[in-house]
Amino acid sequence: MPSATTQDTTAAAGNVVGGHEQSRPRITEPLAYTGSLDDFTHHDLTPVIGREFTGLQIRDLLKWDDRLIKDLAYTVSQRGVVFLKDQDVTPVEMKDFMLRLTELAGCPSSSGLHVHPLTEEGSELGDQISVISSEKQKKGGGLTHQLSDVSRFASAGWHSDITFEKVPSDYAMLKIHTLPATGGDTLWASGYEIYDRLSEPMRAFLEGLTATHDASFFHDEAARLGNPLRKGVRGSPLNQGGDLKAVHPVVRTNPVTGWKSVYVNRGFTKRINGVSKDESDVLLQYLFNLVTQNHDAQVRYRWGKNDCAIWDNRSTLHCATYDYEAARAGDRVCSLGEAPYLDVTSRSRREALGI
Repeated sequence: MPSATTQDTTAAAGNVVGGHEQSRPRITEPLAYTGSLDDFTHHDLTPVIGREFTGLQIRDLLKWDDRLIKDLAYTVSQRGVVFLKDQDVTPVEMKDFMLRLTELAGCPSSSGLHVHPLTEEGSELGDQISVISSEKQKKGGGLTHQLSDVSRFASAGWHSDITFEKVPSDYAMLKIHTLPATGGDTLWASGYEIYDRLSEPMRAFLEGLTATHDASFFHDEAARLGNPLRKGVRGSPLNQGGDLKAVHPVVRTNPVTGWKSVYVNRGFTKRINGVSKDESDVLLQYLFNLVTQNHDAQVRYRWGKNDCAIWDNRSTLHCATYDYEAARAGDRVCSLGEAPYLDVTSRSRREALGI
């Protein structure tokens, strides 16, 4: 994929850098919240990131006015991650809901649900469901999402989903239906907040750079599992073949909010382009440290049975906590958004909210 400096830059009178003409968002302005979710019980978990709803069922949302789903998409994008307690929802309904969510949020017409390169063809729950199972991992089967399994630092697992694809995920939903008595929490960090903590000169410097995201290690994983890598279309015509690498802007704009976010992660980002390797290593380590060492930019969620989390992969990173022995399992669906781009006229979260 070409770098963001050589891709299409004609949109919005030259203000947009990056992206791909085959995968542009269908919205030209950020969404506006209508207030349709205000009557449901909810509270923010931290000042920066996370909101929890009680009594709001995904199954009911599928039957109600699309305005509620659109408002939920905006809420997820603004708060980074939303938690819905005790959900009575099937994998099929999860897929239906995620398609509605991404479409109402303005995803490109060419984007659908992601098929993970390691998903076994003919899997029980279908191509678009990733089964998260600690028991399968112990037996050497299933998808390996524990990106930190060779490190003694739990923070090595921070990542955003499938950034190695040309068209990565906008939203993801995870339902945990089997969990240990304690442990197994998941943490999310705000990419908006990481951007806001950069100095003005550093922002300007990083906004001119791209980074390479690489999941070539999935080839070894596919061989270990004995399943062929999925090289067909993986939810977007731009996501196919065996080259699991992509180049994205280091800073991207979320079209739903219009806010800038740092878009690198320890799991998949291997190199900042256009600088020396030593410079790249220093820059990436600094950005990773902003994620891992600022606990006030994070939210830690203790799962309840059948809870669902929905998050915006464009503007958050997350990390599972592997501190348990008992079984932990759930189902995940990722929708695909736009090819990442930077609108240089967009604002930061704090600027937009006046804080």
